[in-house]
Amino acid sequence: MPAILAEPAVFPWLCALLGLLVGSFLNVVVHRFPVMMRRDWRMQAVEVMKDWAGEAGAPEPLKGMHPTLERLGKSLEAMPRYTLVSPRSACPGCGAPIGAMHNVPLLSWLALRGRCARCRRPIGMRYPLVELAAGVLSGLIGWKFGLSWATAGGLLFAWALLAAAVIDIDTQLLPDDITLPLAWTGLLFNLFGVFVPLHTAVAGAIAGYLSLWSVYWLFKLITGKEGMGYGDFKLLSAIGAFLGWQMLPAVILLSSVVGAVVGITLILFAGRGRQIPIPFGPYLAAAGLLALFFGPQLNESYLRFM
Repeated sequence: MPAILAEPAVFPWLCALLGLLVGSFLNVVVHRFPVMMRRDWRMQAVEVMKDWAGEAGAPEPLKGMHPTLERLGKSLEAMPRYTLVSPRSACPGCGAPIGAMHNVPLLSWLALRGRCARCRRPIGMRYPLVELAAGVLSGLIGWKFGLSWATAGGLLFAWALLAAAVIDIDTQLLPDDITLPLAWTGLLFNLFGVFVPLHTAVAGAIAGYLSLWSVYWLFKLITGKEGMGYGDFKLLSAIGAFLGWQMLPAVILLSSVVGAVVGITLILFAGRGRQIPIPFGPYLAAAGLLALFFGPQLNESYLRFM
């Protein structure tokens, strides 16, 4: 590898460029993962209903639905393949495929003035913002950790948190396909002590899950309602696997305070109903990223506050 790539003045910019490219792919992940999940859920639901309809004790109306469920299952299986790479990305308005020249991170959006090249339908601001966020975060990680395994781990950590946060904002879902591999990746890096010792990472993964799991059940026992989703437990577990158990109190406090402030602001000034749930994943992700960059300072401030 040329020595110039490791130069402190060059390496962060290379990381930022890589982040812009990955940010374009994260937009695909954010859009397609929920669609793929819902397709899988529908197929699983049909299979469960078919099995139930075939049981001896099934209700008569359900037994009569067996042929309909068979046809529904076949129609779902016959649907066009939909993955992260297929079909090609296209404009949702006119269906025109997005060519390579119109898919350059940030620059294409600016050149097209935020509109489809064919039908001129507006392209949401979220797409360049995700690319910009991925680029800025990647550059900062390259600047902080330099050419090291910590940069590789930090980039994966930041990209996964960014994708999970945007998906949670859109759908209030945190996909297992992001949170669980992220947790295992944190343990893998810390097997070699990249961020924290392995025993600290394992304790962080366990404590991260159990802490929010305990809050969930306590809230449910008191109110009879669910206060958060299981995806939040897994996301905090992944943060603990990367950063260790010592960072969890500061992460939980910071995400809870910011989440509460944003929630109250939306209720008071934006007319948001009190019964409308607010996704917690973005606040956990933001707190996790702050902990990656400013872990010791956050812990010092937290201890001083306590």
